[in-house]
Amino acid sequence: MRLLPVYRVTVYVPPEHVQRVVDGVCAVDDLRIGAYAHAAWISAPATEQFRPLEGANPTLGGIGELVRAPSVRVEFCIPRDAARLARLVESGIRAHHPWDVPAIFVDETTMPAA
Repeated sequence: MRLLPVYRVTVYVPPEHVQRVVDGVCAVDDLRIGAYAHAAWISAPATEQFRPLEGANPTLGGIGELVRAPSVRVEFCIPRDAARLARLVESGIRAHHPWDVPAIFVDETTMPAA
């Protein structure tokens, strides 16, 4: 078995914006894994919380207010290419996500080759 080095990108998105973010990502990159394109994992809604601090520009809630809101976990993998990752984060996620600071996480991992 051959393992491919990949970035696993995870982003938390309000349920009503999931398709917009996924479409934005797929417009920047086809998320190809072997003979499949637009490969992503979308988890059931959960809850996220945050308290906007001075200097924030919150979409929900006000400065100092604890906010709890529904959220969906969206994940996808791409080959480890820093320029490709930067394009996906900036043009695919941030440009289509409603929060001023989206929760985006990037892990270096491996996945079996197709």
